[in-house]
Amino acid sequence: MKNIWVPLSGQIAQQRKVETIANNIANANTNGFKKDELAFKEHLTALTQGGDIIDLPRKEWKPDDFYRSQGAENAYVKVDGSYTNFEQGALNPTGNPLDMALFGKGFFEVQTPNGVRYTRTGNFSLSQNGELVTEQGFKLLGELTKKDDGSLNTDDSIESRLIKIPPNEKISISKEGEIFSKSGKIGKISLVEFNDLVALRKQGSSLYINNAEDNIKRENVATTVNQGFMEGSNVNAVKEMSELINAHRHFENIQKAINTYDSISGRIVNDIADF
Repeated sequence: MKNIWVPLSGQIAQQRKVETIANNIANANTNGFKKDELAFKEHLTALTQGGDIIDLPRKEWKPDDFYRSQGAENAYVKVDGSYTNFEQGALNPTGNPLDMALFGKGFFEVQTPNGVRYTRTGNFSLSQNGELVTEQGFKLLGELTKKDDGSLNTDDSIESRLIKIPPNEKISISKEGEIFSKSGKIGKISLVEFNDLVALRKQGSSLYINNAEDNIKRENVATTVNQGFMEGSNVNAVKEMSELINAHRHFENIQKAINTYDSISGRIVNDIADF
């Protein structure tokens, strides 16, 4: 029976949902983590046929006419895609002067072996060279310099943008990302926002990649830096657990439908053999 593929498609989609929710729950305590969500799409046969083809009787209706399915038995469902929910996470105090939490839609810029990436996780530390680095050792970048005409110099080298803290000096960081020590201003952290957050792609280790340079917004950034705080995950563990339970129930109900199809198929085969 080919119609078994209809509930099977729903079961596959529910399995993806279970996996996504489970990953969100696993990262409920990961600083700066943004939860993922899925979008589903259903293929409706009746809508693809056009209004003239749909078989609606133009007469006085009889009870049998109400059993016309118009292809609804072929209404397959699938995962149309996933996206990241960038809702703000709670700011939790740590007391560590090298911890920084972002409030707003912005990101830190960091240098990785694969190029510049973006992150919301701000638990920085000092390298042996006095550079501010992430937990994975990726270097935090400072803002771009400006040309004489006031435009940003996108040709600045990575080395010139590294932020180095003088040894044995305490630092303070303003809301705008400016870093000060007793010697004066050390530099300013590069904070960027994006015109289209959906265009960002997760790359592991709380990093994001942006493939379109014109998507980056470097000026008039409204995001603020909060020293001595960490942004928590935006995952609501209780809500996600409730969603996980519902997804499991849907999965089990679909499995029952598949078992019913299988039972009907088996009975058909056996009954035909009796004839």
